[in-house]
Amino acid sequence: MATPLSADLLLAALKSEGVKVAERTGWRTHNRNSRGPWGGVNGIVIHHTAGSNSLGLCWTGTTSLPGPLCHTHLAKDGTATMVGHGRTNHAGTFAANAHQAVINEASIHPRPDAAEPVDGNQHYYGIEIENLGNGSDPYPAVQYDQAVRWAAAICRAHGWSEHSVIGHKEGTRRKIDPSFPMGDFRSAVAERLAHPASWNPGTTTPEENDVPLTDDDVRKVWTTDGIVKNPNPDSAETNPYIAPATGLRNIETVVRRTEAKLAALSAVELTDTQIATLAAAVAANPALAEVIAERVAVKLAERLAD
Repeated sequence: MATPLSADLLLAALKSEGVKVAERTGWRTHNRNSRGPWGGVNGIVIHHTAGSNSLGLCWTGTTSLPGPLCHTHLAKDGTATMVGHGRTNHAGTFAANAHQAVINEASIHPRPDAAEPVDGNQHYYGIEIENLGNGSDPYPAVQYDQAVRWAAAICRAHGWSEHSVIGHKEGTRRKIDPSFPMGDFRSAVAERLAHPASWNPGTTTPEENDVPLTDDDVRKVWTTDGIVKNPNPDSAETNPYIAPATGLRNIETVVRRTEAKLAALSAVELTDTQIATLAAAVAANPALAEVIAERVAVKLAERLAD
């Protein structure tokens, strides 16, 4: 059992959780405290309004049930209007087993007993979510998200788990609200409580815009050492990474040397007399052909290595 949050602390908790709060004038002192105490508090009750355009009704109430009828009214567009602080006529009486499950923060919320000895208005915060409650009226995503944030904010402020949140239908057999599964709702509250209050699911850090490189940027990248792998086996061990410009110069040097060597080799020509002499020698001694071939190979390797 906890002391209820002051109006300022409640407002701060809701805003910190990202609730889109609106304040109706006079909400901080609008309550039913004259009819009984508010607190200690044990949990949160989720309701649907079973009507439309019900903000005024939540504030004023009826002749038989004076307002405020909740602490917060949640519109379809996700606006959470504060309508009361203190005891409000939102819960009525609750079953003892349902109330005890909230106190214990039990993961299973039992079917409420028929007897209802607990003063729910004393022990619970309440929110009225704008919805017809007929199963055909949808809850917009923004409205549902704001309801989750509202419940999570109060749980976070009190150090409660998601199991401190129940539907009105889970506290009494008299009610059917809200018209969505409370298990799913509690799971969403638990997910929020697992993150900081500022958490915004479904959002990602925007990708950085492509920014054109300046000439100076290009020069820095082109001449910065240690960017590309050194392809030269002779120096790669001591200098494994080099600048792109250095790599290109090395490639150009190798190409020029190779071209020069090939040109030198192609410039070597045998005269007809030399060819005839070699042919005669090979004819007289066929094994000489293999010797000549080996020597030519060695000379070619030497020339290419220079």
